[in-house]
Amino acid sequence: MNILSDLHAAMSAMNIPVETGVFSDTAPEEYLVITPLNELFVFADNSPYQEIQQARLSLFTKGNYITLKNNVVRQLLDTDFTISERRYIGREDDTGYHHFAIDVEKEYTTQED
Repeated sequence: MNILSDLHAAMSAMNIPVETGVFSDTAPEEYLVITPLNELFVFADNSPYQEIQQARLSLFTKGNYITLKNNVVRQLLDTDFTISERRYIGREDDTGYHHFAIDVEKEYTTQED
């Protein structure tokens, strides 16, 4: 598993359109874009035994973002993501969307080949 597939699975329960990198279709009233951020190894005895993957969820909505943000945060916490930062980016005047970013991370055990 990886953080992108886990995030898509977690957000699919919310019935919000989700894409990775950029939203390629005509944007609906609210949607999420996932951007991979970082992958870190945790080492023991000179070998990686764990990987921490990080990503940013960019939430876009033309309505009140607070309820949607709270629902997304609850779903992330319920599906075992660690939230490292939440930040209101602002309202985009040219599109009318509110943009709220949620940075998450999840730990994965590395597997030997």
